[in-house]
Amino acid sequence: MTTTQLWHLTRGQRARYALALGCLLAHIATLFCVPLVIRQALDSLTDQGLDLHGLAWSALLVVILSALAGGFGYLRSRWAAVASEGIVQRLRERLYGHLQVLPCDFHAQAESGDLVQRCTSDVETLRVFLSAQVVEIGRASLFIVLLVPLLFWLDAGMAWISLCLFPVIIVFAWFFFRGVQRLFKASDEAEGAMTSVLGENLSGIRVVRAFARQEHECAKFRERNAAFRDSTMRLIQLLANYWGLSDFLCTGQLGLVLLVGAQRLQAGSISVGDLFAFLGFMALVIWPVRQLGRVLADAGKATVALGRLRELLDQAPESEPGLEPPESLRGGIELRGLSFGFQPGSWVLEGLELKIEAGETVALFGPPGSGKSTLVQLLLRMVDYEHGSILLDGRELSSLPRGWLRRQIGTVLQEPFLYSRSVASNLRVGHAEAEHAQLVEAARQACIHSSIEDFEQGYETLVGERGVTLSGGQRQRLAIARALLKKPAILILDDSLSAVDTRTEAQILEALAARRGVCTTLLISHRLSTVAHAGRIVVLGNGRIEQVGSHEQLLAQDGPYRRLWHLQTSLEESLQTDLKTLEGESCHA
Repeated sequence: MTTTQLWHLTRGQRARYALALGCLLAHIATLFCVPLVIRQALDSLTDQGLDLHGLAWSALLVVILSALAGGFGYLRSRWAAVASEGIVQRLRERLYGHLQVLPCDFHAQAESGDLVQRCTSDVETLRVFLSAQVVEIGRASLFIVLLVPLLFWLDAGMAWISLCLFPVIIVFAWFFFRGVQRLFKASDEAEGAMTSVLGENLSGIRVVRAFARQEHECAKFRERNAAFRDSTMRLIQLLANYWGLSDFLCTGQLGLVLLVGAQRLQAGSISVGDLFAFLGFMALVIWPVRQLGRVLADAGKATVALGRLRELLDQAPESEPGLEPPESLRGGIELRGLSFGFQPGSWVLEGLELKIEAGETVALFGPPGSGKSTLVQLLLRMVDYEHGSILLDGRELSSLPRGWLRRQIGTVLQEPFLYSRSVASNLRVGHAEAEHAQLVEAARQACIHSSIEDFEQGYETLVGERGVTLSGGQRQRLAIARALLKKPAILILDDSLSAVDTRTEAQILEALAARRGVCTTLLISHRLSTVAHAGRIVVLGNGRIEQVGSHEQLLAQDGPYRRLWHLQTSLEESLQTDLKTLEGESCHA
């Protein structure tokens, strides 16, 4: 972590860190006074004999100085903690806000577990460093800066003895720091991989159960867990080596001072008070210097954590170069020579020409991979096109701000996402100020009101994570009600009736038909019974428009729509015949 990065990170909290450093200076000054007071008392005792009165005053002064040192130490820790928590709070909010504006392509490629790891564990690593070790760096530095001249003032010869192992300890701590950086990065990444496996498993627990994959998933987690354990053990081994050797060096430094000091005391070249002062000062400073290892270890971890966070924050957000939205959107859509591909030279949509009037209901029909959902992503500007044009009310789609555009469009996907909140809260996602009567109206149109009323707490019933406590059809209908509540200019139903029965589907389509003209509606479905209700049907195949027309018009034409209609009709008739046969046989039996 460079000084520039640290300085930038502490923006807004530097005054508190200055207070912490001021308290630290006062803390060190009072601590340094304690050995000097005891030195004076011991020398007086040696020279003048026992003086209980003077000894009592010296003891009282030591107690007062120690109490002051403790008070300044408390204030130092408090201000450093307040500053670090403020920095971390701002950093968490910045990270969370940045994740909200990153492109969908980034989220499609990133592992959610790794993102969680960066926003929690890596931020916590930074918090520990900022809370404890930033001030500890100042503490060790001040101890050394103030101690060296003080020791030479007391006795130059003993000062050299007292400081002889300090360079060895500091160099050893530096090499330790470089090793910690490398090993912590490996451990952090291993933990991120393990978290990703855990998150993926919990999200797909139903699939795991349905395919009896518990043992396979446990084996995969054991593999990631073992990798995390091994990388962490290497880090712990390095820490153990450092603490063991640094303890030996620090204790050896104290022992060397005591040995040389005893010889000089015996020779009469140093007083008892001076020897005690040297030992006291060494006890005060040797352990902060030893703590440089912990400081550098946390600095190494913080450097890795900050690098991972910078990597995330440096991701370019969805660009919004000062685009101005129109006052309103009626919902007219026009495609002009639209071509798009996720990979260069491989078209998903090619040369689309289509005009949809505001308030019209149009169905998009075609086999999987024909480009229906891709067109929805383009309309929502989840991805941007480069060839051709999409016009909304005559204005180029790429000139409209993404946030404004998405507020004008209500989208319901085949697998809708529901929050672990109440039914009412999920409905209000797109319209936070909606009143209860508006919730009921939207729920009635989506044919979910009676189901909600049957819940134990009605609209205040809590929905499990991702809507797990609801059936597939209930989730889809709740998502449709949520989209209708927005009163969007454009409503997109992307295969969002696949989990409801035909009777409920007919009721929903009837409710949507009653709203015809209120908003432009795009119906995307594999069910011919669904698309048949649309005013126009657009048949897609291999990324191109193959047919356009009403249900009756397309049945009158030779093409894929009529062939699929006859195929589906014949299958339904055959199924009805088989059911009647089975019923007859059952009656005879």
